[in-house]
Amino acid sequence: MAALIYTLCQNVYKNIFYVHAINKINKNIGINYFLKQLLSYSNSKQSINNQLIESNKLTSNIYNKRNVYNSLVSQNSLNKIFVRYMQQNVRGFSSISPNPAPKPDPPKQRSLPPLMDFPEIVWPSIFKSVRNWILSTLIIAPYFDREFSLYDFVVGSKKAIEVVSQKISSGDFKELEGLVTNDAIDSISKSVSLLSLAQRQQLAIDCKDIYFSFPYQVGIMFDDAETSSQQKRFVEITMVYHVLQDLHLMRERGEEPPLNVGLLPEFRDKIHICNYRFIREFTKGVEDQWTINVINHFKPSDFL
Repeated sequence: MAALIYTLCQNVYKNIFYVHAINKINKNIGINYFLKQLLSYSNSKQSINNQLIESNKLTSNIYNKRNVYNSLVSQNSLNKIFVRYMQQNVRGFSSISPNPAPKPDPPKQRSLPPLMDFPEIVWPSIFKSVRNWILSTLIIAPYFDREFSLYDFVVGSKKAIEVVSQKISSGDFKELEGLVTNDAIDSISKSVSLLSLAQRQQLAIDCKDIYFSFPYQVGIMFDDAETSSQQKRFVEITMVYHVLQDLHLMRERGEEPPLNVGLLPEFRDKIHICNYRFIREFTKGVEDQWTINVINHFKPSDFL
């Protein structure tokens, strides 16, 4: 009996020990799980704190950059206001301007000033040349003057500019009456009075020195005069002459200028271009002759 009681007590104690051990194990497992969770939370919190710190740093950098930009913008605005004020109130501001405008180059002094206010013409125009042939051949010759020939006119005009240019060079303006219109004489005499002796001498042209010439434009004008029932008709021809000084002396020596004479430095200053415009009235019953209403001499080297 006593042995039975001892055995039962031993089993009870074993069970109690097992239960206590199991509870302790479970308690340890729970504590470990709780510690693991707590550690994980702590790590996540630390990570969040690190992220917040980095975010604060980035935000601080952005604000700092924005403040620097705003300060620069405000400084630039103040500079602009200061510059505008100085430009309006201070003389000689260009000397202290941060970006002064470059001064334009002074105009080149022409070796031969123009005689009249007329555009310089150098080369022919294809369209005008075709129109010139149509007007001279199909209108002027059949209806105005049957003896008119554009070729003969060009040949005769060379002698005319020789006479006129030499009288202008010598200052004999009274001798130009009948050859040049009065308005042109007044304009030319004023221009020649401002020229030097050397410049006046350059105006004299020898027709033998002309190496190229052409009619630039042929024009027909009609004028309905109120005092007359008859319509007035005029023809204008603008001529261009290329002149090489002392060309006739070269030809007397058996020399001819090269085709690219205008590009060679030794001939460049000897080349002159003359623009002359001739006018004549072709009204029926009116006898008139060719006169000059525009005269201009210039050197191509002045435009290089």
